[in-house]
Amino acid sequence: MRADLWRRRDVVAAGMAGAVGMALGGCGQADGTPFPGALLGPDMARGHAIRDGKLPKAVGPEERIPLVIAGGGVAGLAAGWRLAEAGFADFALFELEDVAGGNARGGANGVTAFPWGAHYLPIPNREARALIHMLRGFGMITGQDAEGAPVYDPFQLCADLEERLLWRGKWQEGLVPTTGLSPQDAAQWRRFDAAMEAFRRAVGRDGRPAFTSPSALSSRDETYAALDRISFADWLKAEDYTAAPLLAHLRYCTRDDYGSEPGAVSAWAGIHYFAGRCGWAADGAGESELTWPEGNARLARLMAGRIGARLRPRHSVAHVARDGGDVLVDVFDHQAGAARRIRAQAVVLAMPDLVARHVAPGFAGTSRFSYAPWVVANVAVSRMPWGPGAGLAWDNVSSTSASLGYVVANHQTSSAADGPGVLTWYQALSQGDPVTLRKGLLARGLGEWQREIAADLLAMNPELEGRIERIDVWRWGHAMVRPTVGFRSDPARMAAQAMNGPVFRAHSDLSGLSLFEEAHYHGVLAAERALAHLGRGVESLL
Repeated sequence: MRADLWRRRDVVAAGMAGAVGMALGGCGQADGTPFPGALLGPDMARGHAIRDGKLPKAVGPEERIPLVIAGGGVAGLAAGWRLAEAGFADFALFELEDVAGGNARGGANGVTAFPWGAHYLPIPNREARALIHMLRGFGMITGQDAEGAPVYDPFQLCADLEERLLWRGKWQEGLVPTTGLSPQDAAQWRRFDAAMEAFRRAVGRDGRPAFTSPSALSSRDETYAALDRISFADWLKAEDYTAAPLLAHLRYCTRDDYGSEPGAVSAWAGIHYFAGRCGWAADGAGESELTWPEGNARLARLMAGRIGARLRPRHSVAHVARDGGDVLVDVFDHQAGAARRIRAQAVVLAMPDLVARHVAPGFAGTSRFSYAPWVVANVAVSRMPWGPGAGLAWDNVSSTSASLGYVVANHQTSSAADGPGVLTWYQALSQGDPVTLRKGLLARGLGEWQREIAADLLAMNPELEGRIERIDVWRWGHAMVRPTVGFRSDPARMAAQAMNGPVFRAHSDLSGLSLFEEAHYHGVLAAERALAHLGRGVESLL
């Protein structure tokens, strides 16, 4: 983003932070925070107990479960969903947290449900067969057209207005600036769009799409594989993309999907953002998104419901090791305060590499896996924001903000502009070393985060002054894997993908893209491989 815009953002944010302090006056909370709220996040105590080897050792007789899924994020839930679809019931899914879902978690208040992480699913590509099958089973696909393209339930699709951008003091529809561009800037933008469209249509010499989702189905042609060996920022420079508005938009995009700056992700990942998603749907809905008030927590809940009592939350998988032809799994039940050992014939490790390397060191090695920290806040307001120009949208972004803007959680359920609602605010901590940023994330208290969030919202929508009622903050220390340069050819990642039993890896980490489609693909693939290992092979949904 241009330096003058950064300076303007800093001045405005500082001014609004002062305004927040003055507006609150003596109305702060007893604990010193400016608003009611809570500081939330994944259960760090449980996670650190695994990391530090502090969980009690298993005692007593072994329990026999043919197939164990370790981890209840999207990949683990997808694996369990696939097993249930296959009619296989002899499994258990253990999840550390009280609620499954990983970063597809959500919450609710008296007005609406809201997301704590991922908040939408793009219309899947034709190649995402298993995901399309699942959406049809959930009633989100209601039919197909004459060419076989899925017909989506319109109530599951994002309602108008989908996106707006605060650009030069006025809201406009869409996230790409439509005014105030020089002829040179506009020409560069058209050239970039044409290049992305060419990548979107390209097919490698192996007959595969150059870029698609799930990314494992993308071409391995060296023409495209070479893009993994340079950064997106270096590729943009080599292609002579210098227009400040374009580069600012591309920075927003890489931070939005990858939690990282353009210089930290590969050119392959940067291009995949634009070329990899080619939604397949009837009635011109391919460019739409599926979204719900609670975001992707809706999909997590539906998958969990399909798994039923076989899903066991509040259970930490502490250790996984091979024992002859079997696998020994040590599990700690946090509710009962007891550890036990399970003997399984197959295990799906549906957990991020940063956990797997501690839980199953024999099946997860040193690699380039690194993770971006994020902050997500849900802000209850007594009246919805508006502002000059385009009306309130589902996704609202400011060109002068360091944040990623806010999503209106109740966009799908209420169109009342003057009613209460919840704004879900997102911030990727991307400028600097992730380890250092993670430490800073955890060191800041609730009040400090609330002041920053309120200042940012008031800079975008000054009319919210006096209308913010509560700010709850969720800290994601390891929100998403970063698709760094060279990651797609990393030997540890490739070995994890190729694991053929009795332990199978499943997580979006294996793609380097923390996206629902990727996690779902790897979960389904691991489940089908595990079934084959048990002699219960089924026709693949992939």
